[in-house]
Amino acid sequence: MTDQDAKALEGLPSSDQQTEIEAAVFRRLLAHLDERKDVQNIDLMNLANFCRNCLSKWYVAAAEDRGESVEMEAARERVYGMPYSEWKEKHQLEATAEQMEKFNARKK
Repeated sequence: MTDQDAKALEGLPSSDQQTEIEAAVFRRLLAHLDERKDVQNIDLMNLANFCRNCLSKWYVAAAEDRGESVEMEAARERVYGMPYSEWKEKHQLEATAEQMEKFNARKK
């Protein structure tokens, strides 16, 4: 290892610390999304190409990659902070024509 390589590694967290930091970032992202229920999934999809449902799917996939089983509804409840059906009823608005137009244009 060169001196430059050693310097590049200085200050980097250990693998366990990195995992803890990444977990904290994920929890912060969920808290932020929870604070911004006004931001609809379709808006997230149109702007960033992911939404709360994507996070739920990624949660299930990450569990499966580690030999664990997490049901989609359990993952959604973790991401949404409540049962998905309750979140939809309380917070999800019908997509506007403009939102759907942007969403469908992305797919082409």
